Amino acid sequence: MGDGWDMAGSALGGSHPSAQGPAVVVIEDDADIRALIHSVLVRGGLQVHIARCGLEGLALVATVRPALVTLDVGLPDIDGYEVLRRLRADPRNGDLPVLLLSARSQEEELTETCAFLAKPFRARELRATVAGLIAAQPSPPAA
Repeated sequence: MGDGWDMAGSALGGSHPSAQGPAVVVIEDDADIRALIHSVLVRGGLQVHIARCGLEGLALVATVRPALVTLDVGLPDIDGYEVLRRLRADPRNGDLPVLLLSARSQEEELTETCAFLAKPFRARELRATVAGLIAAQPSPPAA
């Protein structure tokens, strides 16, 4: 896949703190899940930016302009559905892929999301879903 995310290398372990791949914003309040997501994505060569609550995540998305957002539903300040509504209200984020993560599945509320993973999820599932969402994005025009 030509998106710069080395899926084969991600299985080798190790961390890539200076990754030059696409940026991802992870909005997750649970420290263990945050650590798992961070580890999987950094090993895949992605630049990972962490937010521990919804408002922090919205600010980070505006600053980083990521290729993807992973979004927990149960956040301490505003829930993930409200974060999603606010993201979609900004025209700059209209096509931004969002991977919604939740221990509960409410399909009727997921119509605006690009993908959904139920917690607990496996690292392999996360890696494959994120890679697919990023690969599906159109390449930016050449300068």
